Order: sequence, then structure tokens, then C-alpha cells
Amino acid sequence: MIDIERLRKSYFVHRRQPGLRAALRSLVYRPREEVKAVDDISFRVEPGERVGFLGPNGAGKTTTLKVLSGLLHPTSGRVSVAGHTPHDRSRAFLRQITLVMGQKQQLLWDLPPSETFLLNRAIYDIPRAQYDETVAELTELLGLSGLLGKPTRQLSLGERMKCELAVALLHRPRVLFLDEPTIGLDVTMQATVRGFVRAYNERFGATVLLTSHYMDDVAALCPRVLVIDHGHLIYDGSLSELVRRVRPDKRVLLRLSRPVEARDLQRLGTVVSHTDAQAVLQVSQTELQGAVQRALAQLPVVDMTVEDPPLEEVMRELFQRGAAEGAA
Repeated sequence: MIDIERLRKSYFVHRRQPGLRAALRSLVYRPREEVKAVDDISFRVEPGERVGFLGPNGAGKTTTLKVLSGLLHPTSGRVSVAGHTPHDRSRAFLRQITLVMGQKQQLLWDLPPSETFLLNRAIYDIPRAQYDETVAELTELLGLSGLLGKPTRQLSLGERMKCELAVALLHRPRVLFLDEPTIGLDVTMQATVRGFVRAYNERFGATVLLTSHYMDDVAALCPRVLVIDHGHLIYDGSLSELVRRVRPDKRVLLRLSRPVEARDLQRLGTVVSHTDAQAVLQVSQTELQGAVQRALAQLPVVDMTVEDPPLEEVMRELFQRGAAEGAA
């Protein structure tokens, strides 16, 4: 469904020093430098996959999505989405995709969302019967009853985001490019959006490419992840394998019936945090079984949880390694 081969996208930016003299000099000569936003990346996404596209700010994620959706022309390389070349922006291609950006909106500010719905119906030439059916399905999935008739400016951020998703999906696209769709939302609304994306993917078999800095979004939706850093693709595979490679240790959460000494915990592993009621330990995979047995035998444990390290820590360590290698 998505096929990228050796994609590159570069920009030329002008640089000048502050001050009047530099401003006057720039009228005659403006030095510029090339910035490689995306540098020689290749990957494929199969129909129906949900893939996370991760990276730090400025890594090239949004640039890649804009190339895939036809908003930007690639500097070089081959890009295919649903059998089409995106930057040709053919009508058949545009009917297959949608791009939702959490920091942008297409709803008309002073009009109710239902007016934007009708506008998009006209743009995509959606038959009336299909339009009514889709609106009914999206209203049920997202809980839009009572929202479509209110002016957009009177909706909360979460309500606007739900309407943004609905209006972007009226034409039933086969490919969803989601760029930070839950940014700024509270935890309840984030869970609602995640549940909706999963339900839409399962109901219509849509392909989803998601960028997000909220690791809960990625963990809940994306069995496979692509990691980009400084324009280079540095990982393509399962999320669980990425965690195992970067942080093979485990986190052991112990809930205690009474306080214990820190030295008793240090015999089991590295102490991450410690209070009278609980302790969190970092234990290597090879020592995990022995540490669990000793904890149950020697400590006043009332409950125990063993899990992978938080994804935020995994990603931070991965990017720190990349920065160190780049500096070297």
C-alpha cells in the first residue's frame, strides 16, 4: 500500500547574522545551506497494517508524511501510495488517502461541523446514501451526537478533534496518515481517539501510518514501528523487539506490607525508586528469575509486577545513542 525507495527531501535555507549591516549585505548576497530533512529512507507498508512512525522533533516525520500525501515533491527517490505517485495529486489518489494533523484544522470556525461535512461531501462527490451511512457510522464510533450542530468555536479541544477525524474520513480513505492526532488531549480523549482508529482500521481494513510523541498511542495501536533520526531510518520492526534490543532489562514493581532497607533491595537489582509502600527495581533478563524468587522469600511482598521498561525511556536512550554516534 505504501512503498518508499531511497526517498530524499532537502531544503535550502538562507542564513545571515543579526544587525543592519548583515541585513543590507543580504540584499546583494544571501548565503544558503542545504538541510536534509529526509535522507535516503526506504520501507514498505502492507494493506491493513498499523505502523508507528517515531522520531525526535525535526527528525523528518512530518516531512515524510507530507511527501506521502502529495503536499511536497521529493528531491529524489520513488514513492508509491495505493498504486499512485503522490505528488501527481491525481483525483483517484486523493480519494484514497487522508492526512490528519493534530495542530491543524479544516473545520470552519464560525460554522457547525455539519457544514464542513457537507462541503467535503461536495468536494469528494460522495453519493448521498453513502454519505448518510458514513456519518451515522462515524457518529456512533466517535460519539458525535449533539456536536455536529454547534459552532466549531464553541467545541472543546477534544470535541473538535473528534469532528476533525470524522470529516477527514467521510470519503472512506484506504490510507490514514495521522500526525500527532492526540496532541493536547486529556487521557480520556486520547483513549477515545485510539479506540476509534483501531475500530476504523478493523472495520474498513485501512492502512494507518501514525506519528506521535505519546508512547501510549504507539503501544496501543502499532505492532510495528519505524524509527527515523536526523532524516535516516534507524529501525524497522516490531515494537517488542525494539524494546528488547535497546533495554533488555525488566522493571520489577514490588508492593510492600512494611518498609524495608535499601540495601535489601540492592541485592536484587538496581533500585529505580523506593518508598515505604513500594519499590521499583531494574533487573537484567538473566537474573530475573532468581531476583523474583529471592524477593518473594525475603521481603514482605504483597503484590509484584514484572514489565518492560517504559517506552519513553527506551526511545530516549535510542536517540541518545544516535546523538553520541553522530558526534563521534
